[in-house]
Amino acid sequence: MTRRRLQPTVTINLVPLIDVLLLIIIFFMVTTTFKLAPGIALELPSSTTAANVKSSVLRIIAVSESEIYVDKTRVDLQGLPALIKQRAGSGDQEGLKATVEGDRAASYQLMISVLDALRRGGIDAVGLRTRVDQGTP
Repeated sequence: MTRRRLQPTVTINLVPLIDVLLLIIIFFMVTTTFKLAPGIALELPSSTTAANVKSSVLRIIAVSESEIYVDKTRVDLQGLPALIKQRAGSGDQEGLKATVEGDRAASYQLMISVLDALRRGGIDAVGLRTRVDQGTP
């Protein structure tokens, strides 16, 4: 007579593992933030009188003469006036506004050139975006 040994059946319960993975996925979905800008890291200059602009049609981000964004469309300084005229022609000329953002290290001439291109495009209502300086009273 041969002796038979009982083998215990080993199973892995995957339900707790799936529960933990779903909780981790939900945690990362809730805590993740998304950038609204087209991936440009700007350090805005500070201003003690800065205020939020309620409505603006064109958002212009000036990084350098070869890298200017108009509502997520990349253009250089030479192509900026044509793009502004194109955007201004498609909207209401009377209430057209623009917000200009520039890096703190951007040249003064670059900002003046952007403002000139906006004026040539028929946009006179221009706001310069800054960040509020918390240290100065």
